[in-house]
Amino acid sequence: MNTEGQLAERDSSPGSEKEREGRSRSSHASARTGEPPSAGRLPHRPAWGWLTGGGRWRRAALLATACAAFVLLVSGFVLQPFLIPSGSMESTLRPGDRVLVNKLAYRFGDDPRRGDVVVFDGAGSFGEEEPSGNPVTGLLRKAAAAVGLAEPAESDYVKRVVGIGGDRVTCCDERGRIEVNGQPVDEHYLHPGDSPSRVRFDIAVPEGRLWVMGDHRDASRDSRDYLGAPGGGTVPVDKVIGRAEWIGWPFGRWSSVPRTDAFTSVPAAPGRIPSAAPGGAHG
Repeated sequence: MNTEGQLAERDSSPGSEKEREGRSRSSHASARTGEPPSAGRLPHRPAWGWLTGGGRWRRAALLATACAAFVLLVSGFVLQPFLIPSGSMESTLRPGDRVLVNKLAYRFGDDPRRGDVVVFDGAGSFGEEEPSGNPVTGLLRKAAAAVGLAEPAESDYVKRVVGIGGDRVTCCDERGRIEVNGQPVDEHYLHPGDSPSRVRFDIAVPEGRLWVMGDHRDASRDSRDYLGAPGGGTVPVDKVIGRAEWIGWPFGRWSSVPRTDAFTSVPAAPGRIPSAAPGGAHG
C-alpha cells in the first residue's frame, strides 16, 4: 500500500476521531465559560517572584537592604569614608570633612610613600591596644563609621607620611626644616604660621614602619609625641587602612586630596632601591 494510503488510514482511525472530538468539546467548553483551556492550571511564577511580589513596601525594604549591603561591602574592601574630627591636618583637611580612603592603594605590593596622607590604626603604637567593649555597640559604631556618619574608632588616625622604613628623619636644620636622609624638606603644605617642629628629634625608621606627622604641627599629636612608646613613635605599615584620595563632603570642598612633590629630592635610604615615583581619624 502506498504512503498516501497509510496516512489516510491513520487520519481516519477511531483514535484520531476521539482525539478530535475531545479537542472540540474542550473548545466548546472554553467558549461557554470564557476561560482559556489552561485556566485550571497553576500560574507560572518566575524565579525572582519573591523579589517582585509582596507589595511596594516589601520591594522598598529589599532594595534598601541590598543598597546597605553594597555600601558596607564597598566601604569594607574598596573605598571607605572617614570623618575628620580635629584640625591636626589643617589646612589640607578640616574638621567635619569626610574623606574617601582608598583601601586598595597598598594591597597589591605597593607601599606608602613619603608625602602620602594615610589613615591607620594606631592601637599598639600611638596608644594601648584598643580595649574590648560592648560588642553590639562596637558593631553599630563601626557600621556608622563605615559610611561616614560617625567618628572613626578612637585608635584611627589620619597623618602624612614623612619617613619610610630605613629613613633617617631629623629636626631640624639651621633654617628649621626637617631633614630626611640628610635632605632638607620644604613642606609647603604646613598650616600657616606653624614651624616644621618645635620638638627636636633624630629617628631611624625601622623597616616595615612609618614616621607620620600632621600638617598642623602645633595642633597634632603624631610620631613626635610617642618617641618613648613601643616602636619609637613609628607605625607598622600593616596597620595602614588606606590612602586618603578625595574630600567627598561638604559639597563646597569636593576635590582630590592634594599630592605633594616636597619629597622628590629626598635620596633613598642606604641599602634601599629608589622608588620609581617618589613621594607623591583622629588628630
